[in-house]
Amino acid sequence: MTEPNSPETKSTEPTPVEPIKTLPLVFDEPRGRKKPPRHLADLDEAGRKELLTEAGLPGFRAKQLSNHYFARLVDDPAEMTDLPAGQRDELVSTLLPNLMTPLRTLEADKGKTVKTLWKLFDGSLVESVLMRYPGRVTMCVSSQAGCGMACPFCATGQGGLQRNMSTAEIVEQVVAGARALQRGEIAGGPGRVSNVVFMGMGEPMANYKAMIAAVRRFVEPAPAGLGMSARHITVSTVGLVPRMLQLAEEGIPVTLALSLHAPDDELRNELVPINTRFSVAETVAAAWNYASVTKRRVSIEYAMMRDINDQAWRADLLGDVLNSYGDWGWVHVNLIPLNPTPGSKWTASDPEDEREFVRRLEAKGIPTTVRDTRGSDIDGACGQLAAVE
Repeated sequence: MTEPNSPETKSTEPTPVEPIKTLPLVFDEPRGRKKPPRHLADLDEAGRKELLTEAGLPGFRAKQLSNHYFARLVDDPAEMTDLPAGQRDELVSTLLPNLMTPLRTLEADKGKTVKTLWKLFDGSLVESVLMRYPGRVTMCVSSQAGCGMACPFCATGQGGLQRNMSTAEIVEQVVAGARALQRGEIAGGPGRVSNVVFMGMGEPMANYKAMIAAVRRFVEPAPAGLGMSARHITVSTVGLVPRMLQLAEEGIPVTLALSLHAPDDELRNELVPINTRFSVAETVAAAWNYASVTKRRVSIEYAMMRDINDQAWRADLLGDVLNSYGDWGWVHVNLIPLNPTPGSKWTASDPEDEREFVRRLEAKGIPTTVRDTRGSDIDGACGQLAAVE
């Protein structure tokens, strides 16, 4: 950060940068919040049968309901004709309760980017974003209503944490996108969701149990789940080191994305407050461990902020930090042009500074790309999700 002006340089030095004000970190959701109704996506196959049996219904119907939800993508009970008419409504209400209601959708990129504002059962608001590219469709999902990680440049982080989302609430965002694609409601005609990124609202690792269960639903073959490839699922984190180490032992080769945003503790303590708990060195070590255990390349996310973290010397330092773990292709840097949020004092880096940052990383052998800011014009890009009615 800029040092205070000395008397000798006051007339020529720029005005000092004000200290960044941050909210407190919040790891646990507020107590006393009601839980959403249990849904088949919350449960494994045995749990689904058990829930029906507890309700006095035949357990074998669970597989049929799972097939309608995950394979056929049906949400109208009238289309579930293999269920007995006399029990159909009760079966559906028991295993497929309504979890979220769409309040508003906004479109960009000629209808190929769609942001949906969802109202959950208790009035909490979350957002998801569907992005259609040539050859793939990515769903960006939320894992919490709000976020407790308090990153000052992120609209979600500045809103605080309302509560964790359930496994089924996470899964439903993807299933809803899959339904819309199957029905041809998204520009480009019928299709399927191929990729999921946990880069919506919330810190996925702070809601670890629900997040990892949702990942299992995504990868389990139908009718147990959606049958997606784990390699097409990305879990993003600001750096909850114990959970990063835990994820490495799950045996599910998802992509890990670490939101680093600064290579030095002094700045990262301000930009990403979790760094006051786990240093840059500890966090990068956990990322390297994930790559070492899973043989999956880790993505380092770095939001480029003008005159904050985009200096050439920080590019050199970032390259040195990452190279200290070897150059065996374990890491890739994903630079993100800062997406402005209302009231933010920061802006995206100058293109020239961005290019120099890329050049210096590549000179150190670090593969680097600049992310497409898809959805920024509907406040659907990275760091912009605020879920406002």
